[in-house]
Amino acid sequence: MEKFYPLEIKGYKVELPILAIDNGLNIAFFNLHGAQELTEHCAKHIAELVRGCDVVITAESKGLQLAHCVARNLGQTFYAVARKSLKLYMQDGISVTVKSITTRNVQTLYLSQHDAELLRGKKVAVVDDVISTGGSLQGLEALIEKAGGTVYAKAFVLAEGEASKRKDVLFLNTIPLL
Repeated sequence: MEKFYPLEIKGYKVELPILAIDNGLNIAFFNLHGAQELTEHCAKHIAELVRGCDVVITAESKGLQLAHCVARNLGQTFYAVARKSLKLYMQDGISVTVKSITTRNVQTLYLSQHDAELLRGKKVAVVDDVISTGGSLQGLEALIEKAGGTVYAKAFVLAEGEASKRKDVLFLNTIPLL
């Protein structure tokens, strides 16, 4: 029998499946993929948190559609995406190496030259679905710095575990490690 963690995000009720990730540690799994209404709801609230930024950046995967909607809500034509693998069109870009709880391994984040130029001299908002250990956030911050941008805000739908105590990030709600 699957167990769920009930949660409300700024008036939107969801039930997150509880998944085992490592050595008895469980997470309430939050997934925006395919959840159009939830993504739009969260993006509207995240856009308010980061208003005043020049550009949005996210890491490839679950933050993509959120960043897309946040940028649209802010009237921005482009947003930057840090890829988890080097694509053919990114040979002239930049990269950094990070460790994240969800990947369990060290990984490299890549930014195309186009996206690096998009960040140069700009106030950049990091936008993603969940912050946990902060590994992906560190990678995004390093990419922003390497590209010549300034971190303006760091906003997440959810802060997991100890991340909910951080004073340098903004979030819509919290979830525990179970």
